[in-house]
Amino acid sequence: MATSNAGGNALPVTGYIGEEAPPPTTAAKPSRGGWTTAPFILATVAGLTLAAGGWLNNLIVFLIQQFNIKSIDAAQVSNVVSGATNFFPIIAAVLADSFLGCFTIIWISSLISLLGLILLVLTVTIHGLKPTNCTGATTTCDTPSATQYAVLFTALSLVSIGLGGSRFTLATMGANQFTKLGHQSTYFNWYFFALYFSSFISATGIVYVQDNVSWAWGFGICIAGNVAGLALFLAGKRYYYCQDKIQGSPFTSLLRVVVASFRKRKLNISSDQGAECYYNGDDGVKGGITAAAPPTNSFR
Repeated sequence: MATSNAGGNALPVTGYIGEEAPPPTTAAKPSRGGWTTAPFILATVAGLTLAAGGWLNNLIVFLIQQFNIKSIDAAQVSNVVSGATNFFPIIAAVLADSFLGCFTIIWISSLISLLGLILLVLTVTIHGLKPTNCTGATTTCDTPSATQYAVLFTALSLVSIGLGGSRFTLATMGANQFTKLGHQSTYFNWYFFALYFSSFISATGIVYVQDNVSWAWGFGICIAGNVAGLALFLAGKRYYYCQDKIQGSPFTSLLRVVVASFRKRKLNISSDQGAECYYNGDDGVKGGITAAAPPTNSFR
């Protein structure tokens, strides 16, 4: 174990391959991280989840009533949107780990979600952006035009990207504010409470407003929740602990293994050499540095 004093701060540096140095404790930076950041992050979770649940839970009804889309087609669109919101977190995780960091991903995703909600409000307030509503006296309903479809799917794409990019990235960033596992466990308890409680409010209160008052008011509440969540998240910026160096994504290492295996697929592996050839010696140590341990006859 050695220490580095670059920049005047002593940080632990390990001398073992594959072992990362632990993050600095909150004592080294008393104004960064810890429970001071929890209210900002949890309020952001509540606001963004409230906004997302308002449009996601009632999406099929919205497509049928406001865009005259057949129920089977509306269900298919809802399934695609649900799949997208579960796929985008993977992309967001790679971007956060390898390039931008959690903080940047969260505020960009929140802004994208806000833009999508604004488009949804416009679709229910501007008559040219949606077809004429069906009445009981008509046997056929007007179908959306190409422009109306384009605005609708653009809005759904934006809110899906925003939801996928912020929901689980917030959980990761919040956990990174703590250095003790006990504090992280308590944080996750509060995180899921904020997540599910706001989901309950959106699935009942906002859906009721959309069905019984107006879609404009319902989406307006979603915008208010999104704006409040984004504002509170940015307000806590000076308190967050953010790693100065991007750690890198595990997907990069997996891809390297695949590429290396493909490039060396024609190499002959000698069966005469022992563990000292492939594992830096029988004990897995070479030059005082611990490398990958050689396989044993046991399961561990």
